[in-house]
Amino acid sequence: MISQNTPRRRETAQRKAGIAAALFLLAPLLPAGFGQSPPHKFAVLAIAERGGLHQPFVDGAKVWLAREAREAGFTVDYVEDTSRIDAAFLSRYQLFLQLNYPPYRWDPPAASAFRNYIEEGRGGWIGFHHATLLGEYDGYPMWPWFSEFMGGIRFDRYIATFATGTVKVEAPEHPAMRGVGGSFTIENEEWYTYDKSPRANVHVLASVDEGSYAPPSSIRMGDHPVIWSNEKMKARNVYIQMGHHAELFQSPAFVKLFHNSILWAAGQ
Repeated sequence: MISQNTPRRRETAQRKAGIAAALFLLAPLLPAGFGQSPPHKFAVLAIAERGGLHQPFVDGAKVWLAREAREAGFTVDYVEDTSRIDAAFLSRYQLFLQLNYPPYRWDPPAASAFRNYIEEGRGGWIGFHHATLLGEYDGYPMWPWFSEFMGGIRFDRYIATFATGTVKVEAPEHPAMRGVGGSFTIENEEWYTYDKSPRANVHVLASVDEGSYAPPSSIRMGDHPVIWSNEKMKARNVYIQMGHHAELFQSPAFVKLFHNSILWAAGQ
C-alpha cells in the first residue's frame, strides 16, 4: 500500500496550517464580519394582490425582486392582505411596495398605520397600477386620504382592449428617472384615466402620449400623467401606472425605473 503521507500532502497540510495560524494572529486586526455575507442595507415590505388578471405581473415582480434584492442588498417580505399591518409591523421596513393592491379593503389599523408611515416619512413607497383604483368598488367606500395622496383623483375608465403607448419623461433629473431616457414604449397596457389630471397636486415625472396609442383609442383624458411623486408627503414616493403584464420586466426602461425608484424611495 502506498503511504498517504507523501511530501506533497505534507506540504499542503503545512500550508493550510500556516494560513490558519496567520488568520488567528490577524483576527484582532480584521474588521467585524470579515468573511461573512454583507449585512442587508434595508428591508422591503410588498403587499401583493393575489389572483385575477394581474397575477402574472405580481409573479414577474417577485422573480425580478428576488434577483434585485441579492444584487442591491435588501430583503423582501410579502403579504397578501392588510391584517398584519400596524405601526409596529411597518417599523421593520424602510420601503413599502404596493404591487397592484387596491386602495380599499384595508383594515382600519393598517390604514391608520400606513397614513402615518407616509405622512411622517417613516419609510418610502412605490405603488403600481391598481394603487389608483380609487372609488367605490366591491362594496368598499372611497378612501379620501389615499385619493389626496395620489393627487386628488378618482378613477374613471381604462382601455380594456389594451394599447401600446409612448411614455414621455418630463423630469429626467429626478432620481427615479435617471438613465431611463427621454421616452420609452410600453406595450399592451390598460392606461387608466381619472376624473382629472393630478398634475396640480403632484410632481409629474412622466406622461403618456395618447396620440401614440396603437391601436388608437377614444378613451383619453388629455393631460395624462402616468408616473408621479407627491412631494407634500415626507415619505419619498413614486406611483407608476403601468403594471398589468409580466412582460414589463422585459422592458429595460421599466426595470431601470423600478430599480431607481427602489433605491431612491428607500433612501439609498
